[in-house]
Amino acid sequence: MIYFDNSATSWPKPPQVKEAMVRFMDEIGANPGRSGHLLSIEAAKILFETRELLAKLFNVKDSSRIIFTYNATESINLALKGLLQPGDHVITSSMEHNSVMRPLRDLEKEGVRLSIVPCSSNGELDPKEVEKRIHSDTKMIVLTHASNVTGTLLPIPEIGKIAKQHHLLFLVDAAQTAGSYPIDIEKDGIDLLVFSGHKSLYGPQGTGGLVIGERVDEKKMRPLKQGGTGSRSEFEEQPDFLPDRFESGTPNTVGIAGLLEGVRFVLKEGVLTIYQYERSLIEKLAEGLLEIPKIKIYGWSKHKEQIATLSFNLFSLSPSEVASHLEEHYRILCRPGLHCAPSAHKTIGTFPEGTVRFGLGYFNKDEEVEFALQALQSMG
Repeated sequence: MIYFDNSATSWPKPPQVKEAMVRFMDEIGANPGRSGHLLSIEAAKILFETRELLAKLFNVKDSSRIIFTYNATESINLALKGLLQPGDHVITSSMEHNSVMRPLRDLEKEGVRLSIVPCSSNGELDPKEVEKRIHSDTKMIVLTHASNVTGTLLPIPEIGKIAKQHHLLFLVDAAQTAGSYPIDIEKDGIDLLVFSGHKSLYGPQGTGGLVIGERVDEKKMRPLKQGGTGSRSEFEEQPDFLPDRFESGTPNTVGIAGLLEGVRFVLKEGVLTIYQYERSLIEKLAEGLLEIPKIKIYGWSKHKEQIATLSFNLFSLSPSEVASHLEEHYRILCRPGLHCAPSAHKTIGTFPEGTVRFGLGYFNKDEEVEFALQALQSMG
C-alpha cells in the first residue's frame, strides 16, 4: 500500500511515537497538575518537555506561551474568537482552509468586517494587495502558511513585516508546515502561530496548539472554555496566567506523550533536511505528471518553494473516480474533492468538483512516486 494522504494526517509515524504512548498508559497514566504524587508529576513533566521542544522548534522565548489544544481548528477558533470584537477588520486570503473561513464567517455575523485578498490562479499572494486593504479599524491579518490544496507557500515573512509596521496582529495557520518547513516566529513576524500535532510533527490525532506571541496581551484574550486547571483551585474565576488561562479540563496527555517524540524526531532529523527530501519527491512527481498529456496540475512551479502537496486532474475522469481507481487497482491512497477549502478551489478554477491531491511525506520513497506515475499513465 502507498500512502499519499500526508496532507490530511501523516502516516506512518516514527515508531517511538507509539512506544511513548504505550509507556504512558502502562507506566504513568495520571492526570498532570491535578495531584502532587509521583505519577502526576511525571505526567506534568511530559507537557513541560513538549512545550520546551516546541519552543526550540519555533524559536519561542517563553514556552508557557504555547497552548495545547486538540487540533489546529480549535487553536484558530481560540485566537480569532478570543481577540476579535464587533467593529474589528480582518484581512485574509482566498486560499484559506475552512478552519479559518468558517470562524471568520461566523464572526462576520457578529460585526467583524472581513476582507479576502484574491490570490493568483496558482495560489500565490501579492503582499502589496494585502497592504492595500489595511484600514484604521484593521486588527489582524490571518493567513495559511501553505495551501493544503496546491502546496503553495504564502509570503509569510513579507506579510509579517507589513503587520508589524501597521501595528497589526498576524496569525499564521501552520497546520501544513509545522515540522516540514522552517518557522521562526521572531524572524517571520508571527504573533499567533497555529500548529497541528498529527501532520508533519508526527504526533497522534487529537493534538495541536497555539503559540501566543509576546505582542499579544493574553489577559485581553477570551478563553474558549473555562474550568478546572489544577491551579488556583480556591478561586471560582479562571486563572489569568499562561498556559492555564486557555487549558481548562483534562489534557490529552497520552497524545502529547506521542507528540513529544514526534517533535524530537523532527529536531533530530532537521526541518531543512525533511523539507529538502520532501521537495525532491514532489519535484519528481510534478515533472512526471507534466509528461502525461491528459493530466493538468495546479499551482506547481519548479522555480518557487512549496511543500510536498500537489493537486491535479485527469481530464477524462472525475477526481473521485481517479482516487477510487488508484486505491482499487494500485493500492494508492490519496484524497479527492474540495479538501475543506472551497475558496482555494474557486481561486485555482477547480470548484465544485475539486482535484486529486497527493500529499507526500518523509516516509515516502522515490519508487512509490514512480509507481504512481506509471499507474496514472495507464489510466484515462
